[in-house]
Amino acid sequence: MATSGFPDPAHTTIGQRIKWARDRAGMSRPVLAGLVDRSAEWVKAVENGRLQAPRLPMLLRIAHALGVQDLADLTGNGHAVPVSVFAGEKHVALAAVQAALTDYHLTSDARPPNVAHLAVRLDQAWQVRHASPDHRTQLGLLLPDLIRDAQRAVRVIRGEERRDARRVLAGVYRLADFFCAYQPAAELVWLVADRAMNEALEADDPLAIAGGVWAKVQALRDVGRWDEALDVAAFGTRELEPYLDSGDDWRGMWGALKVEVAYVHARRGRHGEAWEAWELADRIAQELPTGYRHTQSSFSRPVMAAHATTLGVELRRPAEALRAADQIEPETIVSVPRRARHLIEVARAHDQRGEQHAVWALLNHSERTASETIKYNGFAREMLINLRSKPPAGLRQDVLDLCERVGIAA
Repeated sequence: MATSGFPDPAHTTIGQRIKWARDRAGMSRPVLAGLVDRSAEWVKAVENGRLQAPRLPMLLRIAHALGVQDLADLTGNGHAVPVSVFAGEKHVALAAVQAALTDYHLTSDARPPNVAHLAVRLDQAWQVRHASPDHRTQLGLLLPDLIRDAQRAVRVIRGEERRDARRVLAGVYRLADFFCAYQPAAELVWLVADRAMNEALEADDPLAIAGGVWAKVQALRDVGRWDEALDVAAFGTRELEPYLDSGDDWRGMWGALKVEVAYVHARRGRHGEAWEAWELADRIAQELPTGYRHTQSSFSRPVMAAHATTLGVELRRPAEALRAADQIEPETIVSVPRRARHLIEVARAHDQRGEQHAVWALLNHSERTASETIKYNGFAREMLINLRSKPPAGLRQDVLDLCERVGIAA
C-alpha cells in the first residue's frame, strides 16, 4: 500500500520513489543533485536503478531536500519512520547560530572588538565544548555573539591586526562546525567549513589552514567524495610539513589529518591503505607528550585506540575494532563528547556481531557520558530503533527508557 500518496512500494523501487518525490516537489535533477552534493547523472542513475539504493545518510539528505517527512515513503517498508528519528531534531539554538552566520548587516561604527579578548573567548568556548555533556546547548549560548563579534572584527580592523582577527574568525568557524555537524542543516556544515578555510588562507596561517582542511575532509567524506577528500587532506599536510618542528600543535594537526585519511580509506573498504595512514598518525602521536591533546581534533596518544576502533567498524571487522577498544579506558579520553562518541563506536562493533546486550550497555553509558552526543548521532539512533523493535531479553523497559531520553518516541 502506498503511504502519503507515494507509489505502491510493492511495485516500485527506491529510485522510482525518489523520482516521484522529486517530480512532486517540482525539482529538477540538477537542483536535487546540488542539494545533496552529487551530479545530475548520479541522481538519474539512482532513479533509473543503474546505481544501488543510497545508504541511510544519503537517503536522509535526499529526504530533507525533497521535504519528505517519513523515510518509509522512500524506503517503502510500509512503516512510517520520521526522518527526525534517524537525524535528530534541530537544536533549539540552531536558528540563532544560523542567523549569526548569515548576518550581513554588521555595524561598523562601534568600537572595534579587541582581538586578543576574542581569542580568549574562543579558547574558553573550546574548553566548554570539550568539558560539557550538553555541549551543543553550551555552544548554542556562546556562538551567536562570538560569531558576530569575530566577523565584525575582520570587517572593521585594518593592518597587521586584521590578520590576527582572520585567524580567530577561522577558529570560530571551526568551532561552529562542531555545533552544526549531525544536525539537519547540511548547508551550514559546508558554509562554516568553507569559511574556515577562506579566513585561514587570507591570514596566510598554515596551522589554521590545516584546521579548516580537517573540517572540509570530513564534510567531503560524509557525502562520498572520496578523491576530493584525499586531495584536500594532502594539501593540508603539505602546508604543515615545513613546520613540524615548530611545536606540538603542528604535529598534532598533521596526525589528525592522517587519521581523517585513514577514515576515508576505511569508508571505501581499503583495509591496507586505512591502516597505513593510521600507523603514520600513531607514529606522530607516540612522539607527543603524554598529556598533550590537540584542541580541535582531540588528537592524542589515548585517542589513537579510539580511532583504531572506528577503523575496524568502518571496515566491518568488528573483532579488530573490539581488540582496539580493549586497549583504551574511555575515561582517558579527556573530551567528554569524544568519549561518548567512542562508546557509540564500540557499540557499533558489538552490533555487527549481534551482541545486543552489549550494544544497549554501551549506548546507555554513552548517553550518561554526554547526552547531546548520542542524541545527534545517526548510528546510535539507528541501533536504538533496532533495539526497540527487538529488545534484548530482560531489557525491554531499559531500552524504552533510553529511547525516551535520547528523544526517540515510542
